[in-house]
Amino acid sequence: MSTVRKTITLTGQQSEWVKSRIAEGGFTNDSEYIRDLIRRDQERLRHMEALQAAITEGLNSGTASALDMDAIKRKARQEAARYDTNTPDL
Repeated sequence: MSTVRKTITLTGQQSEWVKSRIAEGGFTNDSEYIRDLIRRDQERLRHMEALQAAITEGLNSGTASALDMDAIKRKARQEAARYDTNTPDL
């Protein structure tokens, strides 16, 4: 992968923050720290997009219907019985 040199401007406080992160040993230089921030931001954006897609899917799925607890228990018993012949009644 090719690299591109960028010049950024930081406040004194931001520069000291970057230096402190490097001094803690998690990064070897400014560029490594900035690249890590970018990777984390990209990952956060992917998670936010997935969350938004799930929310949209839920909103578009229609109105929820009432739950039939007896039917849910019956199905759970049937599923449990497939794996354990000594399943107590729910």
